[in-house]
Amino acid sequence: MAQLIITSKLQSLQYPSQPLGEYVFRSAEGRHEDFDKRLAFIDGDTGARWLYNDTIGAINQFAGGLAQLGVRSESVVAIIAPNCPEFAIAFHAVIRLGATVTTVNPQYTAREIQEQLNDCQPVIALTVSHTLETVVAAVESSSVKSIILLEEESAGSPVSSDIEIPLMHWRNCLSEPAPQAQLDSKKSIAVLPYSSGTTGRPKGVMLSHFNLLSNLIQTNDGQSYGDDDVALAVLPFFHIYGMQVLMNCLLAAGVPIVTLRRFDMEKVLSLIEEHRITRFFAVPPIVLGLAKHPAVDEFDISSLRQVFSGAAPLGGELAEEAAARIGCPVVQGYGMTELSPVSHLTVGEDYKSGSSGTAVADTDCRIVDENGVDQVHGETGELWIRGPQVMVGYLNNPEATSACLDEEGWLHTGDLALIDNDKHMYIVDRLKELIKYKGFQIAPAELEAAIVAFPEVADVAVIGKPDEESGEVPKAFIVLKKGMALSLESINERMLKQLASYKQLVEADFIETIPKSPSGKILRRILRQKN
Repeated sequence: MAQLIITSKLQSLQYPSQPLGEYVFRSAEGRHEDFDKRLAFIDGDTGARWLYNDTIGAINQFAGGLAQLGVRSESVVAIIAPNCPEFAIAFHAVIRLGATVTTVNPQYTAREIQEQLNDCQPVIALTVSHTLETVVAAVESSSVKSIILLEEESAGSPVSSDIEIPLMHWRNCLSEPAPQAQLDSKKSIAVLPYSSGTTGRPKGVMLSHFNLLSNLIQTNDGQSYGDDDVALAVLPFFHIYGMQVLMNCLLAAGVPIVTLRRFDMEKVLSLIEEHRITRFFAVPPIVLGLAKHPAVDEFDISSLRQVFSGAAPLGGELAEEAAARIGCPVVQGYGMTELSPVSHLTVGEDYKSGSSGTAVADTDCRIVDENGVDQVHGETGELWIRGPQVMVGYLNNPEATSACLDEEGWLHTGDLALIDNDKHMYIVDRLKELIKYKGFQIAPAELEAAIVAFPEVADVAVIGKPDEESGEVPKAFIVLKKGMALSLESINERMLKQLASYKQLVEADFIETIPKSPSGKILRRILRQKN
């Protein structure tokens, strides 16, 4: 049966075969005449400032120190830390040696960290004092030979004699600069972030230097950064979105990055005001805050030129509500860890409400139904993607790799989508999250977009609740604004004006907060456990 391949609207690009870090900093230098004096980072928590030249010098010296500690091209190094300039320094020091970085959520428990370490076998763990106790517990009986703290020794970081494994501060590990390792960019794995993919437990996603470099070029091709742009990076660098779109893409564009260790709306707003932030990268819950949080009116955020949302679908109404309030466009893109991560983004003025944008350069798409039949424009099916940014595969898991990456190089995303006649892509929902009601398919995201638009609602999540008669019925978990009240009957009455009758809620629980991952995805499994 013929394939209906939807190609990118953008012109094809060139992707050099060189190490990621080498490209990132040469790109920045080539873009700016004032490179010698240009800021790379501002630490939003401490106020510390890093020029590009100082950042590069620290990377090269730290790479030399890691080499003396035994890090080789075949080594894996774990970074378990929040956003800070030192995260980027450590990241690029490791990949300069041709070694691989595995990034770990610093909010994980010791058991969760240990599971990841046991799978990828790192030789060194890089962390901060706040998470040191957890990391020490996690590395017991692991491959980790030493722990390095990514903060200044003078900051009072604990170095306890009770810790059996060698523990040191990164500044004390600086040595003679290490040269850039010679490597095959298509075969050398730069990073191993962990993702559940389309199903199952977290798996190590093998992304090569070529995957990341290609997607960096694709992403920046779709963005227009000015000489005076400044970006805020609160989304975590350990997640592929933060790692690539915020850290590497912005570094390559020469855009100063203001880092923040944890999200706090008032702190975010104060940093936007203080540093005249022009680019803010967000997830839907943050966009929701921009639309509805009362603190937004207390700060001058007029410097913002664009808010870019990703990691989860953003409803068109919410995007427009936020844009109207803050006075700048709120757009979105689409990606996943297995795509390095971007496959779609909103380019320039080519905006459509609710759209995730169009495919980045050299990226092909298909929309395929459950029978493997390609769908035409406007019809719904699973989104398949092929391009230079598609992962090498899952670490130690050929079965999972073959389940989502076919022999022709198509990545089966597990997301239900449609693409219109203008090649704009719209995410309908995750296939595995669809509610099947008496043979009908109900997308939770569709119901969530409708309910969150109600003036009484601050946040919402919808799941399928098992039902003997219907298979599943839609149930909502709703966070109300302070002082507001809402009934199930009122919700359904309003929804009936927008959606088919079979999409009405059968049950609604009113709760204080919706559980979400650091990247902004609703943790539906936790909500299902409440049933």
